[in-house]
This record gives sequence, structure tokens and C-alpha cells, in this order.
Amino acid sequence: MPSFSARVFAFILRTTGTVRKNFTGGPGMKERIAAARAATPELPSLKQRAQLDISKDVFQGQDVWTIAPKGTASARRMLYFHGGGYIYAASKFHWNFLCHLADKHGIAIIAPLYPLAPENDVTRTTQFALDLYEHLLTHHKAGDLVIAGDSAGAGLAAATLMLAREAGLPMPAKALLICPWLNAAPDHPDQAAIEKRDAILTISGIRDAGRLYAREAGADDPRVSPIHGSWVGLPPILAFGGSDDILVVDARALKAKVPTVEYVEGAAMLHDWPIFTLPESRAAQARVAEWVGG
Repeated sequence: MPSFSARVFAFILRTTGTVRKNFTGGPGMKERIAAARAATPELPSLKQRAQLDISKDVFQGQDVWTIAPKGTASARRMLYFHGGGYIYAASKFHWNFLCHLADKHGIAIIAPLYPLAPENDVTRTTQFALDLYEHLLTHHKAGDLVIAGDSAGAGLAAATLMLAREAGLPMPAKALLICPWLNAAPDHPDQAAIEKRDAILTISGIRDAGRLYAREAGADDPRVSPIHGSWVGLPPILAFGGSDDILVVDARALKAKVPTVEYVEGAAMLHDWPIFTLPESRAAQARVAEWVGG
């Protein structure tokens, strides 16, 4: 059974719809995206910047943040793509998670604010991600890099790995996929029942956000839905899923397709549970740190 705090957190999110409203489809989605663009973006706090070595660069017109502990960091660097359905920027949950990994576990992280839909499409976004990875290879050995992400960011991480393999680039040491969105067409029969328990996502939101991102490429394109691509030749993968998350079917499909994936499923846990501050989250983060450094 989940911890008391996990149950309360999910109940509050599910009841208030604070996050879920942003991931509900229909005519209001574009208005919510426009409101998000007009709002002040979430960024690392002044306290986090004082505690950590945090800097910002620009690559192809996009901000790329580096978050590292002051002093000695892990030899490996994590290229991390944030979630948000390909339509929203990084949230305070993402920054808190990444700063915690740097502060408590000594992981150095590169976090790009990649091009978002509907202003951009899958071709632009995945090309940016591939170019950034290739750029990092001029400064770091492939064996010192880990590609990671949560939700849509995990999907982008997977697509980047596939494109890098096709481009003949060396693979990173490992990959981390947190509650990955791997199929932009929410057509699994189990998702309708799971949606009633999901505190963050909706089927309509997945479908409409996927369409905005895919455009002419379509939902079956492996860059949009990496579950349809080839996973041969990719690095070792650690993946997380939650049984109260409509995307858990994607994580399970990945494990079925690639049995070597190290898969952790949180019983009755909500979407993206490893990035929060719950007891289960902290345990997952410790496991991530072990995975990255091992």
C-alpha cells in the first residue's frame, strides 16, 4: 500500500484537478497552452542556485540548464528531458527533483528546455535533442553520459537514442525512463479503467497533445511513439511506472518488448511519482542515483 502522504497527495490532485486540467483535451487545450506561455516560467529558485552550481547556456535558441553539486560531482552527466506532454515547460516539480539529485546524490545534470508544441513539431524537437546529444559528445565521452526523462521527456529520450543509433553516434552508458509516454495513441483497453484513478493525466489530453506534437508525422511515427521503433542496440534501461497512471501500459509494453529493461512499478502510485518528495519518490531517487553511478 502507498504511504499516507502518497495517498493524500494523489487524492488532492485528483479532487482539485489542479494539474489534470492542463492535461485534458478538447477545445480548451490551446487556451491553457497560451496561458502557460504567458505565465512566468518555473526555473530553479534563488535558494537552489545558492546551494548548487547552476548555470544557463543557449543551444539553437533554447535555454539549456546545467545543475551540479558544488564540489565533486559524479563522473557521469545526465541529459534530462522534462515531461509536460510536449506542450508545457518544466515545472517546479522537475526543478526540485533535479536539484535534489544534484544536492543529495552528487549527479550533474544537463536540462534543456526543448522546443514545445504546437509552436514546434516532432521533427524540430527530436532534431534539437539529437543535435544537443551530438554536441555533448564533443565535450564528454559517451560512456560518461546517461539519457533520461519523465513522461513525454522519457519518450523524447527514447526517440533521441533511436535517432543517435541511426546516425551512427555512440550510445550513452545508460538510459532512465520515468513513467514514459511511448504511445501517443491512447488505445489500450486498460486505460479507460486506469483513467478513473489517474490524478494527473486523461486519455483526451494524451490524444490531443500527441496530435499537436506529431502533426503530419502521425502518432505511429517512432519519433512520436517510440514503442513502435526498434530498441535493438540501445543502452541498458531503468524504467519506472505507476499502476494509477494511464501511461503504465506503455511502461509495461516496453518491459514486454525489451525484457532486459530493469522495471520498477509502484503499486497504486500516480503518474511521475519518482520525481516528487514522497517517501516512495525518495527511495526511487536513491535507486536512480545508484543506477547512474553504477
